[in-house]
Amino acid sequence: MSSRGIVLYMHVHQPWRVRDYSIFDTANSHEYFNGNGDDDRNNQKVLRKVADKSYRPMNAVLKRLLDRHPEFRVSLSITGTFIEQAERWTPDVLDDFKALVATGRVEIVAETYYHSLAFFYSREEFEKQVDAHRQKICELFGVETQVFRNTELAYNDDLGRWAEGYGFKGVLAEGWDDILEWRSPNKVYRPPGTKDISLLLKNYRLSDDIAFRFSNRDWKMWPLSADTYNDWMHDSIQDNPLVNLFMDYETFGEHQWEDTGIFDFFETFVSKWLDTPGNTFYTASEAIDTHPPVAELSMPHTVTWADSERDLTAWLGNSMQQEAMRHLYSIEHDVMRSDDIELIADWRKLQTSDHVYYMCTKWFTDGDVHAYFSPYESPYDAFLYFMNALRDMRYRLHSYYNSSGGLHG
Repeated sequence: MSSRGIVLYMHVHQPWRVRDYSIFDTANSHEYFNGNGDDDRNNQKVLRKVADKSYRPMNAVLKRLLDRHPEFRVSLSITGTFIEQAERWTPDVLDDFKALVATGRVEIVAETYYHSLAFFYSREEFEKQVDAHRQKICELFGVETQVFRNTELAYNDDLGRWAEGYGFKGVLAEGWDDILEWRSPNKVYRPPGTKDISLLLKNYRLSDDIAFRFSNRDWKMWPLSADTYNDWMHDSIQDNPLVNLFMDYETFGEHQWEDTGIFDFFETFVSKWLDTPGNTFYTASEAIDTHPPVAELSMPHTVTWADSERDLTAWLGNSMQQEAMRHLYSIEHDVMRSDDIELIADWRKLQTSDHVYYMCTKWFTDGDVHAYFSPYESPYDAFLYFMNALRDMRYRLHSYYNSSGGLHG
């Protein structure tokens, strides 16, 4: 009989935030991202802050747990945009991640290099970003990725078939009630029309207890103890092989501050879980290798892990977001044809999904979450600066192609 296991997957990401890029900057300055001063658009400042609050202390927690518990395992996805910034400003954080991966018990999960929604706009560009990410992970960590997660867990049946054709053994997705109906997220499934790929589904209730509710004093279960959470985990896994806990790495120390007790809670919970005979942790690959799919599970429409709708409306729910993405991908052909390395890199940084996430105009709890993550005064500011950057990119393209007869859309 196989062990009862937790798949702990955490996502490490920082975007290149667009600075307050005004209409007067277009055609004059092609620097969209770094910013100046003490605001939250200064990417160096943000990274250094999050490194102090989250990356360094959480890496230390994981190292202690790996040293103490041979059964402990973790899966991480680390975006190319995070790696670029860490290489420049916090190389010690990357060294910590390398040391964790070198234990052989921390798996790197594949994704798009630029944390983009390219799958839904340009399959060619999407595959280029997946390849670039796999190459970067191999160069940096010396490992090959075997499991895929699309940006924001954005998944549908088409993505499952694509991932199998691309050689992945598994895909991570959201275990949303509307899709699962009577089924449990604590089992392994298979996308329809595939033979050799598995689906691991996020247990969103248990994941969000840590990621979103842990410090909420209005939550009836606050303060959450490691003992209580351990009991919930055992209740959830009774007749199932595994529980998938998926969340942002920045949950620890950044979204849930150190003074909430999040680090001590997590470290204590892991130890308590592993104190029970038969309990273990799996990497995503190990879970797939250990537990065959129990059934097919179809997601004909795209499901994500964001907002109450669990769809793409967090990024594409209003006309500003749709217009921004339409203009962004409309210049793909000319950008790529230019062979201008800096131009292509800027265009790809603008594909990062955070940019349109900041343009969201939802209300109530979802709107509060968007506002929390946004570095801008309003979604309209986010749209304005982004579109100004795109306007300048078009200027650069026209300048580049001017001598050869103009652009071809």
